[in-house]
Amino acid sequence: MRIAKFIANAGFCSRRDAEKLIENKIVKINNNICLHPSETVSKNDKITIGKKNIQLQETVRLWKIYKPVKYICSTKDERNRKKIFDLIPKGFPRMISIGRLDFMSEGLLLLTNSGDYSRTLELPSEGYQRIYRVCIRGKIEKKDIEKINKGIKIDNITYKNIKIKINKSDKIYTWLIVKLREGKNREIRNICKYFSWPIVKLIRIQYGPYKLGNLKEGKIEEIKVIKNA
Repeated sequence: MRIAKFIANAGFCSRRDAEKLIENKIVKINNNICLHPSETVSKNDKITIGKKNIQLQETVRLWKIYKPVKYICSTKDERNRKKIFDLIPKGFPRMISIGRLDFMSEGLLLLTNSGDYSRTLELPSEGYQRIYRVCIRGKIEKKDIEKINKGIKIDNITYKNIKIKINKSDKIYTWLIVKLREGKNREIRNICKYFSWPIVKLIRIQYGPYKLGNLKEGKIEEIKVIKNA
């Protein structure tokens, strides 16, 4: 197994961050500095990052957390904003996020100790459905929803495999259920901006087979890994 993949599978950090650690000569294999991310290792090798020994996770574990608004899905931030990892109680194992939610979005975020499992759920080719509840200020034309559901191109980016339906509405707000599979950057926000739909709330309620359920804002709980998911 390549060393960068080994580090990611151990849940230490993402594969990309592992490659940066290797470039900075922080990673050692059997007490020798690792020179390139493509170097291969086995579970019998001694891998260290700084003074920390890195070991593969034998069991894939999974948690769900209700990400509040105004939190970022990162371990670092130059602007000193609040991070979702700040919400994790002391004593929990090191974990990585599966995908992200942007700063003003909230709801279901999955965390795991396995870089491989994280990558499996994130890959667009796997086509895991994400479901959101979106609150829009104002009324929405059904013809616009039909246009989106057929596939739409915005700023040279094609958005397809999207299904939107009106959940409920009143004189002020319209609630939508949005289902998508591609997970392109700021996909829902870009579509809403195109149609001049002011977003009041954007809440992810499901990722693949995993649901937000009754989890309270800012809370985390371990959940069972669903096979073939």
